[in-house]
Parts: sequence; structure tokens; C-alpha cells
Amino acid sequence: MVQAIKGVLVSCDIPMAQFVIHMNDQLPAAQQFIIYVLDDTNIFVQPNVVDMIQKRLQEFRDQNTYEKPLQA
Repeated sequence: MVQAIKGVLVSCDIPMAQFVIHMNDQLPAAQQFIIYVLDDTNIFVQPNVVDMIQKRLQEFRDQNTYEKPLQA
């Protein structure tokens, strides 16, 4: 019998995919959200965590973005 699972496909570059996998691995087993890692850049996740993933990725980008200092 075929069993269907509702989810969202997350497509990103390899470093961001590794960050999402790391986020998932940091959670207890009952809270992990990755359903299946399809390849290096595509991950199938539970639909209820999409906003959380986007927020954490934006925070990660903000922390790792260089801003040129203003010249006086």
C-alpha cells in the first residue's frame, strides 16, 4: 500500500542545506522536521516548520554578512 506524506520541498545551495540539516540534528528525535534528504540541494521537510527555517536562515545570513564600515 502506498503511503503519502505531506511536506515542503526546500531547494537551496549546499551550504544552506547543510545548515538546515544541522538545525534538524540539534533537535530531539521527536521534534526533527526533515522527512527526506533528496540530494545535496533539495530537502523534503514538514510543512509546519517552513517559517522557522526561513527565520533561522535569515538570522544566519545576517550574522555572516560583512558590512563595510562608514568612512568618516
